[in-house]
Amino acid sequence: MPRTRSGAQLPVDVRHRDGGEQGQAGLVAGVLDALPSPTVLIDADGTMLLVNSAWQAAGDLLDDDRLRVGVGGNYFSVILSLSDDAANRERIGQLQELAAGHRTTVSADYALATVTGVRWYHLQASRADRSGRVVVTHTDVTSRVEAERASSWRARHDHLTDLPNRAHLHDLISAELRRPDRGPVTVLFLDVDGFKDVNDTLGHEVGDHLLRELATRLTSRTRAQDTVGRLGGDEFVVLCRDCDVDGALALAERFQSTFDEPFDLGERVTRLTVSIGVATAPRDDLGLRSTDLVRDADLAMYAAKAAGRNRVRVFSPELRSAVEQKVLVAAELREAIEAGQLVLHYQPVLHLPSGEVSGVEALVRWQHPERGLLMPCDFIPLAEQTGVVVQLTRWVLAEATRQAAAWERAGLALVTGVNISAAHFGTGTLVADVHDALDAAGLAPERLVLELTETSVAEDPLRAAAQFAQLRVSGVEVSIDDFGSGFSSLSQLVSIPAGILKLDRSLVAGIEVRRSESAAAIAAVVGLGAACGMRSLAEGVETAGQLELIAELGCTHAQGFHIARPMPAAEVADWLVIRRAARRSRRTRLQTA
Repeated sequence: MPRTRSGAQLPVDVRHRDGGEQGQAGLVAGVLDALPSPTVLIDADGTMLLVNSAWQAAGDLLDDDRLRVGVGGNYFSVILSLSDDAANRERIGQLQELAAGHRTTVSADYALATVTGVRWYHLQASRADRSGRVVVTHTDVTSRVEAERASSWRARHDHLTDLPNRAHLHDLISAELRRPDRGPVTVLFLDVDGFKDVNDTLGHEVGDHLLRELATRLTSRTRAQDTVGRLGGDEFVVLCRDCDVDGALALAERFQSTFDEPFDLGERVTRLTVSIGVATAPRDDLGLRSTDLVRDADLAMYAAKAAGRNRVRVFSPELRSAVEQKVLVAAELREAIEAGQLVLHYQPVLHLPSGEVSGVEALVRWQHPERGLLMPCDFIPLAEQTGVVVQLTRWVLAEATRQAAAWERAGLALVTGVNISAAHFGTGTLVADVHDALDAAGLAPERLVLELTETSVAEDPLRAAAQFAQLRVSGVEVSIDDFGSGFSSLSQLVSIPAGILKLDRSLVAGIEVRRSESAAAIAAVVGLGAACGMRSLAEGVETAGQLELIAELGCTHAQGFHIARPMPAAEVADWLVIRRAARRSRRTRLQTA
C-alpha cells in the first residue's frame, strides 16, 4: 500500500471525485496528514479510506488497541468498541445522515477512558464530496473541559471550605424535593455561637481556620447520603435525604457533640457551641421549595438562639406566623411615623436637693388605629430588629426638642431626656441628627439629655465615647441608662464621657424586700458615679420610702410613679402648677404648725 511522504496510508482505490489519479488523492492525504488532530476519511458505510499520522499515533500514545485500526477497518465499529451506548449509536446515525447529504455537519464532545485517565475529544465531521465520503477529526480538548469543570466546580462550592455554596445547596435540595420516590427531606441550619467574638479578638485569618475546622468536623459526622454546605459566615446547612424529624434530631445531637472538643486556634484554645434549627418536608409534601425549607430551618435556628443558644429547635408554623406578624407591624410602624400616629408622653424628673422638677423624659407611644395606645415594649424591640428604630428616634428627637422649645417660650425651663438606640451609633449620623433637631426647634443644647443603656454602650464603647464626646462639647448632656442591669466593665464606664448615671429600677425595687443590701448597692453606684464626675438618677421610684432612702443615699435626681406617671405634653404645665401649689401649701402649714 503506497504512503505519502508524511506517512499517511493511501488505499489503492482512492480516486479524486472528478476522476483524478492517485497523485491527486495523495494531495488530499497530505493535507489530512498535516492536521495535528487524529483524522480519518470514511465512506458511507464507515470504511476507513484514509487515516493520518496523528490517528496512528493516538493508538500508541493512549496504548489502546481499539484505536489501532487503519485503512480498511470500519470506523463505526471503532466507535462502538469504545462504548456501545445510545449516544454513540446516535452519533453513527448522524454520520450516515451526513454521508447521505441530509446534514451539513456533525459535532460533539465525548470522553475516552484511557490507561492514563479520561481524555476528552471534540469530534467534527464534514462531507468531503458528493460520493458520500466524510472527513472526521478528533481534537483533544481535555484541558478545556477540565478548566470548564474546575470553573463550574468553583462556582458551586465555597472557596474557603470546599463545601457546596448557597446556590449549589439550593440546587441539591430542589433536586431532592423533586425526586419521585423520595422520602422525608430534612434541612438542618447551624449557626456557631460566639463566632463573631473569635473574629473580633483573634482576626479573620484565625476565623477562617476555625471555619475550615468546622467544615471537617461536620462532614465527618454526617451519613453517606447527607450533604454539608456553607451558606456564608458561620452558617452551615445540612441536607438530610430520607430523614424524618427524629433522625434529624439524632444527627443534630451528633453535630453538637463535635463542639465538645475544644478548638485549637493557635494563640489559644477555645470552646464554642452551636444553635441548630430543623425543618422537614414530609414525603407527601410536593409543593415545598428549597428556599421555603431553608427559611423554615433558619427560623427554627433563631428560635434556638432566642432560647439561650446551644439548643436545637424544630420548625413549627407558629414561628413563621410570628415573623410574618413582625414584618406586618414593621411596615405599619413606618407608616405610623409618616401618618402622625406616634405621640410622646413625658415623665417628670425630680431634682432631690431642691425638690423641684428639673426635667422630663420623653417616652414614645403608638396610637394604633385598631389596637389602641401601644407602650414602647410593644414595638421598640421590633423597631430595633427591623431597622426602623433610627427613623423612629429621629422623629422623637424632632418632636421632643420642638416641645421643649415651646415650654421654654412659655416659661417652663425643663431639660428633656430622649432615649437613643445603639443602632444609631452604627449609622454615623447621631451627632448630625441631634444638631439638626436642635436647630430646627431653636432649642439650646443644654436643654437636651441623650440616654443610652449600659448594655448598648458596652456593645461598642469606643464608637459611643467618640460620639458622646462630640455631643457634650456642643452642650448636650449624656446619660447612661439602666445602670446595674448589664455587665459592662468599669474601664468602659470610666471611658464614656457621660454626665448622668441612671440606676436601674431593679435596684430601687429591691429596697422593698432587701433594704440593707439594696441600699448598699445604690450607695456604691452613687459613689461610683460621683467618682467619675457623674450625677445619679434613680428611676422606678414608686413609694415614699424609696424616695426618702435614695435621697439619703445621695442620689441627685429621681423619677417614677410616686412622683408622676408619664403624661401627654398638654398636661405637663397644669401638673407643675398643681404640684407647686401643693408644695407652697405644705410649707405654709409647716411654718404655722
